[in-house]
Formats: sequence, C-alpha cells, structure tokens
Amino acid sequence: MTVSYPNQYRNFCTFSVNVYERAYEGEKQLPRIKSELNQPKNEEQVVEDLFVLNLMLDNGIDTKKIAEMYPELSKYNDTKSPNIQTFLAGIYRKTKIPDAFGPLVKMLKQDSITPQKDAHFDPTEEIGGAILDYLA
Repeated sequence: MTVSYPNQYRNFCTFSVNVYERAYEGEKQLPRIKSELNQPKNEEQVVEDLFVLNLMLDNGIDTKKIAEMYPELSKYNDTKSPNIQTFLAGIYRKTKIPDAFGPLVKMLKQDSITPQKDAHFDPTEEIGGAILDYLA
C-alpha cells in the first residue's frame, strides 16, 4: 500500500517513497496521471495521483499544465471522500482554475450540511482556504 490514511494519531496521509519520486519526474508523469484519473483502480490511486500533482505544483511545475487537466480533475468534484476533497482543493488553490470555484463552494456547502463522519481531519479547512485564495 502506498497511502497510509489519517487516523486517530495523525491528521494527514503518508506515502511511500516511490510516490515522491514520481512527483520529481515532473511533466513525464502527466500522461500517466491523466490516464489513471480517467480510469482509477480505487480511491488510493486517485489520492496518490492528486498528491503527486500537488507536489509537482509545490516544485514549480507550470500551473497551466495542471490546469489543462481540469476535465480529469473535475470528475471528482462531487466526491464525498475527505481525502480526495482535500487534495483536490489544494490543486485548485494553487492553480486557481476559474471553473473550479463553483465546485469548491458546493463542496464546502455539502460538507457543512453533512459533516464527514469518521474523518480524522476536516477537509473544509483546505476547501475554505482555497476559496479564500480565489477571492484574494
């Protein structure tokens, strides 16, 4: 398993070393990520791919390259997974894709009305932060 999800002792995911190595390969990984987001095997794979995209953005990849993946990313706008929501909001926060603003507001509203059960962290923190960055 490459992802260790948040638990009662820590409120963040951890990943195996090979996930970090993928991020440092940069643009070469984008076709693979695009393909995996279109046909994921499971939630773990989606979380891993979103984490890699977040790391790429932190490492200075051109945000336009990630923004071009909005059709693949937007498939997860209605997810109930706090893990996917958190990483997706982080990507939207860093890329400021105009079309993603509405889905972020929808996620925040959805999570406010029906809080995540059994989540060891609150994805609304990242979602709200992304919205604030859009408004700044």
